[in-house]
Amino acid sequence: MTRYIIRRLLQSILVVFGVSVLVFVILFQTGDPAILMASPDATREEVDQLRHDLGFDRPIYVQYFEFASKAVRGDFGTSLRQGQPVFKLIRERMPATLKLALTAFVLSVVISIPVGIISATKRNSIWDNLVMGLALLGQSLPVFFLGVVLIFVFAGKLKWLPSYGQGDGSLVSTVKHLILPSITLATFSLARSARLVRSSLLEVLGLDFVRTARSKGLTEAAVTYRHALKNALIPVITIFGLEFGTLLGGAVITETVFSWPGIGRMIILAIQQRDFPVVVGAVTVVAVIFVFLNLIVDLLYGVIDPRVRYG
Repeated sequence: MTRYIIRRLLQSILVVFGVSVLVFVILFQTGDPAILMASPDATREEVDQLRHDLGFDRPIYVQYFEFASKAVRGDFGTSLRQGQPVFKLIRERMPATLKLALTAFVLSVVISIPVGIISATKRNSIWDNLVMGLALLGQSLPVFFLGVVLIFVFAGKLKWLPSYGQGDGSLVSTVKHLILPSITLATFSLARSARLVRSSLLEVLGLDFVRTARSKGLTEAAVTYRHALKNALIPVITIFGLEFGTLLGGAVITETVFSWPGIGRMIILAIQQRDFPVVVGAVTVVAVIFVFLNLIVDLLYGVIDPRVRYG
């Protein structure tokens, strides 16, 4: 188990390193921030001086290693536009993103498991066809399109729910503002998880030990919930663990559609403004969270199924 943990830790560190290098290199190919930040009537000398002051005239690998050496200490530099520490900006926006992602995650888990079980236990029935049809639709709809449709119907036509922001801070206002973006964010995850629960449970229900349990005279409910479901949910645990990290990344589009003041919307604004330190810092933090969650899930999976540790 110790070797397994060490191997997964090293893999996680390599992934974070790779993501940070990739983001850093790609961003610096998209344009010269000094030109974008200088006034329109600035002379070439003034642009060169600004580039030198910001440190963008140095080789990219020098800039990256300076960023990496500070990032491991929690210093992601200073925003070029706002003049504030990037870590402070991330810390201010992260609670809103976590709130949205966590709500979407709970929606996905609470709904997908019973829906998947009903679909599997009533295979080829009208309920199964309905659930699989909705799941396919949920996975096919683009997130931004679903968000716009929900805003049009529930905020524009029916005027039941607000269409943007996170409210005035009260519980009622927060819940109202969370409903539409969390449904938008959760839909794809919910549909995928429901299909996975269904297929996993169907596979287990066809195994020998389930047939043995049936032959002993146990009811179908006892066979499903006492024997089959526990084994069927083992692979689902991995997906659920990764879903939260995926929801954090997917929040970028949802936060933009609903003007949700989270880290995803901050990244989009920073990209538009060529605020490189904010983009690199925020993406790196999201990658670290995703890799950390992945690591936790892998370790739990290794505890549940020892074959994983020795595979």
